[in-house]
Amino acid sequence: MLDGKRIGFGITASHCTYADVIPKIKAFTDRGATVVPVITNSVLTAATRFGTGEEWMEKIREAAGADIITTIAEAEPFGPKTPVDCMVIAPMTGNSISRFANAITDSPVLMAAKATLRNGTPVVIGISTNDALGLNGTNIMKLVNTKNIYFIPFGQDDPVKKPNSLISDFTKMVDTVEAAIKGEQLQPLLIKHENT
Repeated sequence: MLDGKRIGFGITASHCTYADVIPKIKAFTDRGATVVPVITNSVLTAATRFGTGEEWMEKIREAAGADIITTIAEAEPFGPKTPVDCMVIAPMTGNSISRFANAITDSPVLMAAKATLRNGTPVVIGISTNDALGLNGTNIMKLVNTKNIYFIPFGQDDPVKKPNSLISDFTKMVDTVEAAIKGEQLQPLLIKHENT
């Protein structure tokens, strides 16, 4: 299903999920896809307890076997010039979700997503936000109901300590992309995480 496909892989600043998400890039290349990684500036520049931008850049490059798109100008050709078969954004923070839902294109990841939608091609979102059931809830529902946007199934990761937080089950990423390429949303969309 993914053999010969070109997959854009956007990464935003949910640093705590990188160890789970970045290895999933290899799941696409192992199935014969070409992965084009795209990052936001915060991925490049942040140094957190989870690692530095330089460390994550090296891991992303190694997993994808490709250079990383780091500027809006580099991402713009995802439109008609160098299209992808599907654009994945995982993790996608609440900040990026709110901007995407309101047509704000101020990062390489959002430009790649906008260019992909322009082609009528699927964008798959893997959310990771502490504000999903707060003010960002309306933005998520807006995107759920937008043509050619699909979600990696998600649920509350810690209902007691973080009741507004939702995170996607990134183990379902490849299945979600395969369904999205066929124009289908992988179901069930709302899930219960194992640890909740």
